[in-house]
Amino acid sequence: MTRDDLFNVNAGIVRTLCEGIARCCPRAIVNLVSNPVNSTVPIAAEVFKKAGTYDPKRLHGVTMLDVVRANTFVAEVLGVDPREVDVPVVGGHAGVTILPLLSQVKP
Repeated sequence: MTRDDLFNVNAGIVRTLCEGIARCCPRAIVNLVSNPVNSTVPIAAEVFKKAGTYDPKRLHGVTMLDVVRANTFVAEVLGVDPREVDVPVVGGHAGVTILPLLSQVKP
């Protein structure tokens, strides 16, 4: 499956789920884990805007894979087990938007 295929499948799923959320629980806090998260979060935002329920403080994209990778890289540098490191990561899932907060690392 290509990334385009993945996007097409996940975009439809996210759209359908968010339409239901907007209808049934419009004040819900929504954490999207569906790849590609850089594309699915804007889809969710548009669904919520159309429904009149959009609140940017209640819609988040979650990129746990990026946190695991950052923890692994920092642990290798520190010579410790990755389970002992916590590197907060913000931004998007793309190389140009992802930002590990190295000043906030907790060993």
